[in-house]
Amino acid sequence: MKKSTSVNDDCEFAAVAGWIDKYLSGDLKYPVLAQVAPGDIRAQLPSSAPEQGEPFDALMADFERTVLPGITHWNSPRFFAYFATSAAPVAVAAEALAAALDVKAMLWRTSPAATELEEVVMEWLGKLLGVEQFTGIIYDTASIGGFTALAAARESLGLHIRERGMTARDLPALRVYVTEHTHSHIPKACIALGIGLENVVVVESDDRFAMRPGDLQKHIDRDIAAGMRPMCVVATAGTTSTTSCDPIAPIAQVTRARNIWLHVDAAYAGVAAIMPEYRWILEGVEHADSLVVNPHKWLFVPMDCSVLYVRDPEQLRRTFSLIPEYLRSQEERVRNYMDYGLQLGRRFRALKLWFVLRYFGAEGLRERLRGHIALAQEFASWVRADPDWEVMAPHPLSVVCLRYNPVHTHGLSSEDWLELTNAQVMESVNRTGEVFLSHTKIGGRFVLRMAIGNLRTTRADVACAWEILRSHARRRGMKAYGGG
Repeated sequence: MKKSTSVNDDCEFAAVAGWIDKYLSGDLKYPVLAQVAPGDIRAQLPSSAPEQGEPFDALMADFERTVLPGITHWNSPRFFAYFATSAAPVAVAAEALAAALDVKAMLWRTSPAATELEEVVMEWLGKLLGVEQFTGIIYDTASIGGFTALAAARESLGLHIRERGMTARDLPALRVYVTEHTHSHIPKACIALGIGLENVVVVESDDRFAMRPGDLQKHIDRDIAAGMRPMCVVATAGTTSTTSCDPIAPIAQVTRARNIWLHVDAAYAGVAAIMPEYRWILEGVEHADSLVVNPHKWLFVPMDCSVLYVRDPEQLRRTFSLIPEYLRSQEERVRNYMDYGLQLGRRFRALKLWFVLRYFGAEGLRERLRGHIALAQEFASWVRADPDWEVMAPHPLSVVCLRYNPVHTHGLSSEDWLELTNAQVMESVNRTGEVFLSHTKIGGRFVLRMAIGNLRTTRADVACAWEILRSHARRRGMKAYGGG
């Protein structure tokens, strides 16, 4: 079959649009977790690119035959692992438009609409979150947003690191303060910024897995007395393992008194602050220097779209701005987003967030977040009602940590046995392809995580997951005490 040479022939867009419509409507069913072994997909692919072009229908056929079996379906309503996410159809449409335009949103002049729409959308979201006094910039992920914030924190110390670097200099040890529940991208940023893992200080947490401000103060004062330089404190609103929230306001009292940068990682839970009854999650954030929120986690925007809010955008610009002659702009009083981070070329990410905010409206978004939280609370009540299961952490939002701990086994229920059994239950459940869950460790104990956050998840989906969990756990329990 001869390949078409026209981008408008063969109905490529119509075919893809039709497939996406069926997929998002639930007409196409796939295992939630990819049911393939390592190397299975690679083994089906040629070792070299084709010399001659191929027809589009062959590409789509191989997409369905070869690629789809190796896809873990994050957009499935029964994806309950990590942080459940979803891409609203309206946002997928916006992503397609952005791809078609292929904008590089680095200078204002390289697409004025991309820059000015991003400014407006950041203001809209800031008002919904209650952080109107901050300036927002869209990055790809919280990892890059956090790195960028820490780089600005380092530059704010006045050590001239931008000009003179950190090597062959007599500099004090720079210290960053976290808890054991802080996301791993912060220590990674410390590696990249030359801070070093030894200078990432782990502050003690309370029984709700939140940072203890008093212990933070002790660590900081001890480091200052030892000649070290506190650089940044990272507070988390919605930790990855348990969605625990550090007390931002008391932490801010410590950092403000000592002139230390406070960064708040609210990648998952920050969007909950658009609901008045959950505004407490960001209480005290007005005293922070930077804040990360991920619309691609719980605001129905497809990957990737992470927002960094900063109190002083000029500090960020001073940290990163480096303008070669060929990028010098003649316009005055415009924002050139390339000045606020490592990236030069930037995608037109604001478009899909703009579509979502307009399509759902603030109240529509609040309604859906409330629905997810209500489902999580109901799920936790089911767990508590079953004597063979236990809830392992507070669950203020839409994530529940749980584990199978059967009363029948008594002496068998050592931590080693519980870890092995719960890991086996999780793997057998995930192999069904019906649902997908992940795990974490809390205080050294292996626990399962049920994360609810997909736009299309219903009570029936959650009930299905619970029944599958109980069924597979019962089989493991019966084997353990001789029942099968």
